[in-house]
Amino acid sequence: MLNVYLSGEIHTDWRNEIILLCEKEGLSINFSSPNTNHEISDNCGVEILGPEESNFWKDNKGAKINSIKTKKSIRESDIVIIKFGDKYKQWNAAFDAGYASALNKSIIIIHNSDHQHALKEVDASAAAVAKDQYQVVKILKYVLDGNI
Repeated sequence: MLNVYLSGEIHTDWRNEIILLCEKEGLSINFSSPNTNHEISDNCGVEILGPEESNFWKDNKGAKINSIKTKKSIRESDIVIIKFGDKYKQWNAAFDAGYASALNKSIIIIHNSDHQHALKEVDASAAAVAKDQYQVVKILKYVLDGNI
């Protein structure tokens, strides 16, 4: 069983696409990801630890609690897949890439060619840079059974 952490943008269905494509290929993979419900992710700190008057401290609490979940998931993964989307800046994904790299995890980055220059340092830490979910699934298939 391969453990794969799916990090990055949360505004499209790319995670589910990868999961479904891997199931279709019969690949034995356990997937994990951050909380992709924006409201729950943003509010977890104040919901668990109590309210804050300042948005800065509200966000700080939530980010720290989310980082516990993220770090655990990355530590337990074999491969970290990180997608940088077109519309929003995924600063958390850049952190995930750095953390995964520090732990010597295999990293696959997904982004379009428009982000190539901006993400050159992130790409340099990756084992592969893919343009879409289909290429990622082909990589996972090759890793698991040696077939293309």
